[in-house]
Amino acid sequence: MAPNEQRPVSVGLFVTCLVDTQRPSVGFAAVRLLEAAGCTVSVPRQTCCGQPAFNSGDRTTTRALAEQMIAAFETFDYVVAPSGSCAGMIRTHYPELFVGEPDWMPRVERFCAKVHELVSFLADVRGVTHVTAAYDGTVTYHDSCSGLRELGIQAQPRRLLASVEGLTVAEMPDSDVCCGFGGTFCVKYPDVSNAIVEKKAANILASGADTLLAGDLGCLMNMAGKLQREGRTIRVRHVAEVLAGIGDTPPIGQPKPQSVEGRKS
Repeated sequence: MAPNEQRPVSVGLFVTCLVDTQRPSVGFAAVRLLEAAGCTVSVPRQTCCGQPAFNSGDRTTTRALAEQMIAAFETFDYVVAPSGSCAGMIRTHYPELFVGEPDWMPRVERFCAKVHELVSFLADVRGVTHVTAAYDGTVTYHDSCSGLRELGIQAQPRRLLASVEGLTVAEMPDSDVCCGFGGTFCVKYPDVSNAIVEKKAANILASGADTLLAGDLGCLMNMAGKLQREGRTIRVRHVAEVLAGIGDTPPIGQPKPQSVEGRKS
C-alpha cells in the first residue's frame, strides 16, 4: 500500500451492529487494511450509531446514541466504519440532531468531519492505490445507496479491487440501483422489498460473476438471502474481506464446512 501520510494516525474503528453480531470477519479485515495503511487501530466500547431509531422517527433515542458515539470516538484522528450506511448516518444526519445548540454544534461538526467509510478512507484519505491480496474469481459490485448517494463511494472500491491478483470485475446492469434492503424499509414493506431484490438478483446473474461484493453488510445479507432462496451458487462477501485477503471465512449465508473429525458417521 502507499498511504499519502508517513506518520501513523489513530483510528477508532466503529464495528457496526451487523458486523459485530453477524460477520466479525469484516471487522478483522478492516483492522488488517487500516494497519497496512499506517494507522493505529482501536475499538472502543460502542453501541449502535442510531440509524434504525432515526429511520423510525425516534429522535430521542437517536440523540442519546449520538452523544454516546461522539464521547467514545472524538479523541481519535479518524473514525472509520466498514459501512457506508452507518458512516453516512453519522456524517449526514448527526448535525440535524443538534441544530440550534451552540454548545454542541461545533463539537458535532468537528466529529462528523473525521468520520469515513472504510474503502473511501483508504483511497481518499490515506492514498492507498493497491492492496496485497489475491482472489481467484470474477466479482460484480453493488453500490449501496447510502455510501453512493451520501458519501460519493463508487470508483474507490473498483480502483482497489483492480489491484487484487487474479480478480476480474464484471459490472452488473444498474449496479447503483437499490437492493431493497433499506434497513427498516424491508420490514415495513416486505412485498416491495422483495420485488426490488428480485430485480437486483437478476442483474447480478446477468453479470456472469461468481462473486457479489458490496460495502454494506445489510445489503449483502439481503441479496445473499434472495440468491440462496433462488438456488443460486454465487458467493457473497464484503469488499473488505477480499481486499484484505481473508478468504478462509465461508461466504455470507453459507455454513462453515465441517472437519473430517467433526462429521457424523
